[in-house]
Amino acid sequence: MASPVTDPHRTDHDVLREVADRVLWLSTAMIHHANRVRPNPSGLKVGGHQASSASMVSIMTSLWFRHLRPQDRVSVKPHASPVLHAINHLLGELDAAYLPRLREFGGLQSYPSRTKDPDPVDYSTGSVGIGATAPVWGAIARRCVEGGTGRQYSLIGDAELDEGAVWEAVLDPVTAELGELVWIVDLNRQSLDRVVPHIAAGKLQGMFTAAGWQVITLKYGQRLEELLDRPGGVHLRARIDAMSNPEYQRLLRCDAAELRRRLPGDGPDAGAVADFLTTVDDVGLVEAFGNLGGHDLGALDEAFAAIDDTRPTVLFAYTVKGHGLPTRGHPQNHSSLLNDEQMRELAEALGTDLDDPWRPFPAGSAAHELCAATAQRLHRPEPPRARPPAVPADFGRTPTGTATTQAALGRALLDLTRQAPDVAQHVVTVSPDVSSTTNLGAWVNKVGVWSPVERTNWFADDGETILHWQEHPTGRHIELGIAEVNLAGLLGELGATWSRWGRPLLPIGVVYDPFVERALEPWSYGIYAGGQSILVGTPSGVSLAPEGGAHQSIKTPSIGIEQPGCTSYEPAFAIDTEWTLLAALSRLGRPDGSSAYLRLSTRPVDQGLAAVPDDGAARERRRRQVVAGGYPLRRVERPEVTIAAMGAVVPEALAAATRLDHLGVPADVVCVTSPDLLHRAVRARQGHEVAESWILDQLFPAHRAAPLVTVLDGHPHALSFLATVNQVRTTSLGVTSFGQSGSLDDVYRHHGLDSDTIIRAALDLTT
Repeated sequence: MASPVTDPHRTDHDVLREVADRVLWLSTAMIHHANRVRPNPSGLKVGGHQASSASMVSIMTSLWFRHLRPQDRVSVKPHASPVLHAINHLLGELDAAYLPRLREFGGLQSYPSRTKDPDPVDYSTGSVGIGATAPVWGAIARRCVEGGTGRQYSLIGDAELDEGAVWEAVLDPVTAELGELVWIVDLNRQSLDRVVPHIAAGKLQGMFTAAGWQVITLKYGQRLEELLDRPGGVHLRARIDAMSNPEYQRLLRCDAAELRRRLPGDGPDAGAVADFLTTVDDVGLVEAFGNLGGHDLGALDEAFAAIDDTRPTVLFAYTVKGHGLPTRGHPQNHSSLLNDEQMRELAEALGTDLDDPWRPFPAGSAAHELCAATAQRLHRPEPPRARPPAVPADFGRTPTGTATTQAALGRALLDLTRQAPDVAQHVVTVSPDVSSTTNLGAWVNKVGVWSPVERTNWFADDGETILHWQEHPTGRHIELGIAEVNLAGLLGELGATWSRWGRPLLPIGVVYDPFVERALEPWSYGIYAGGQSILVGTPSGVSLAPEGGAHQSIKTPSIGIEQPGCTSYEPAFAIDTEWTLLAALSRLGRPDGSSAYLRLSTRPVDQGLAAVPDDGAARERRRRQVVAGGYPLRRVERPEVTIAAMGAVVPEALAAATRLDHLGVPADVVCVTSPDLLHRAVRARQGHEVAESWILDQLFPAHRAAPLVTVLDGHPHALSFLATVNQVRTTSLGVTSFGQSGSLDDVYRHHGLDSDTIIRAALDLTT
């Protein structure tokens, strides 16, 4: 490495270091103010991470003020959010009035948030591992809408590499072809509780190399490299390289005398190390020993310049947690806070004032000019937002015969290409390795498969091949490996293109419903971050009877009710699937939009049971009811019981109602399509939220109030709240235990979803 610059004039790095010092101060002072200055009547811990922020200051200052371009995007590790806000403030993107409001209601969020923070945030982070991988999916989404320019940076804490989501993303075959990816690992070797004894950096580097990434290791800074390159320094280098993480961290907290005593160790080269240290003055020894590459601005420049954009890059930047603070290197500094005396000493050392913590750089100073020039260079004009095309509400077709709701999904997508091609052009489907088994085959044949480059389909001339796998950069189906976390992460980013790039996509992800829970965290986080998409879980429930308990889903209807920013549907018939899918598509890609979850089934159902009205006005009324949460499927003159059924078990409810009629117990049947929307309607009627409640009067009018039996292929509590509409006696049927393989009749009988059980429940309520 080159030796340090000795020019007596102020250099670029001198000014940059002044800016870095101010970033360190602002980020530390924000956390200090939130915890020790701002009134806190409740006494609850406010929190913040001064040490974790400090380890990223040099990296982020170098990136923003020297290397970042307006077309680049950055995901910032959660605990460095104060550093991001400090930089945004210096660039004029965040008013000083927000700096004292970290973790305050209406102020700066605890972790970077695209939708809740007042300053620019490229990626929401906070759920460990999810924010780290988001730029992978952001890169694909950007390519889908504009071909892709600019790097996608992830600033990652080394502990995040423990997350399985990270390696699922790294190992997906498409990732190795995304040269715009740059991950910077803040290798401070500390977790929340301790110094990690065996960080295994070499193993991590090998894993990235094996996955096709460029690996850059930035271990020592220029000052330490200069010291180690002196005659005799080879012994000290070997000693430091062989040192455990805890020992190195302990030595960071030593003064010069203690360093000279401890640093030689007790190995065969101890004498040579001790002799070498006599050639180094005290100040030089202390400063050089702590000079790791992740804090050296010159070394960072060289590392950023070495990035190869033809393949993804990971930069391992060795840092010290708490760098520049009195707590540096302490094993329990993760949540520690500086006291007032330490803050005053820090202010003096960094050239600022605790009593005037947000004081700006003097106008005309070199640091002020650098901030202004950087702000001008990084300015991003707000992209004009195109509105998605209008989605038809109804294709006008009435399905006949026997069909499944899963097959209806594939048919509806194909119909979209014929009847609304402008809408279909915006649709992007995503699946793991289940495209054909979830009935997407015809859609895939029509629109092709997305790939960074065009690939030869070697089976194009094979007459027995039904699924035509045509891969090219304009394909609109994306198939990932079998990793639902990846799929949900990609859905979130595809669903954010309307706000990020001004060009809306209509993403639909398809997974087996039992694995929705595996994808739940990134899916939920994508919605939190502003991503609007449709997640389809299919097939679902114990209706997969022969598949057995390993592939059943019980809790997913409840998840659909409980997930914010999302409307859930579980249609019983093909026409219901079409209508709910079109309604969900119409709510994507817009500022007031929302996501949706469709729970579908492979159970064949007689479509005549849907009794779709022939009259146009009556048909439209039915469609509105379906989209609003349900519809009356069977009405009797004076009901003694109402059966509210959802999804695959609606045929059992209808059969039970017919038999009850013969027993002299007339029964209404209500087909529920969205317990989510009905639950919102109940809460709106109670004054707890704003939502339409008219659907309750059409499904459960007060003058027809009767004891209620609810039934679904899922946990019974998902529909049990319906009894509160008219305060009636109720019995809720559903699945509360793991299933087993068997015929559909046997499995339904075992779980109490069959007509006999529904009849017994109705009789118990009425006799």
